[in-house]
Amino acid sequence: MAASSLVLVGGAAFAGGYDTPVVEAPVAPAPVVVPANANWDGFFAGLQLGYGKPDELLTTDGAFGGVNAGYIRDYGNFVLGGELAYNAANMDQGDAGKVKDFTDLKLIAGVPYGRWLPYGTLGASYVKADVDGEGKSDTLPVVGIGVKYQVSDQWSVGSELAYRKGNGFDGTGEDLNMTTLGANVAFRF
Repeated sequence: MAASSLVLVGGAAFAGGYDTPVVEAPVAPAPVVVPANANWDGFFAGLQLGYGKPDELLTTDGAFGGVNAGYIRDYGNFVLGGELAYNAANMDQGDAGKVKDFTDLKLIAGVPYGRWLPYGTLGASYVKADVDGEGKSDTLPVVGIGVKYQVSDQWSVGSELAYRKGNGFDGTGEDLNMTTLGANVAFRF
């Protein structure tokens, strides 16, 4: 009887034979779709409107608005260019003085992503002000960051934050630093 039990157990081990295990092919991850970058190449002209706040020599704030023009060269993964912008200002502190206008000449460098263009600027700003009833002007370094969005192949909208550092503004011995935040619209030729 013990022999017959052994035959039953031993026979069950060989039932059905040996099958090779099935190895499934590895699953490839889905491809990441990166939007094609818009073309930023060309000349542009536009308008800007914003808010500015000088400090130290004049402690006031107010609106500014103006025109801009420039050129951007699109290299595919980055852009380089320049911009000239003129702005009339209404940053008035009464008898103490006011910022009348400022003109910026800036280099632009950015990295496009689809229709977006985040960028940085570096340049010079020629600022005119009345200080204690006397006309003053000086060229200040300006640095900024911004973003533009291409609404169509020719139109873009954007925003820019810029800071101007005016040590010893026009021989006054006092600093005229100014922060501006503006919105802009531009047409590319």
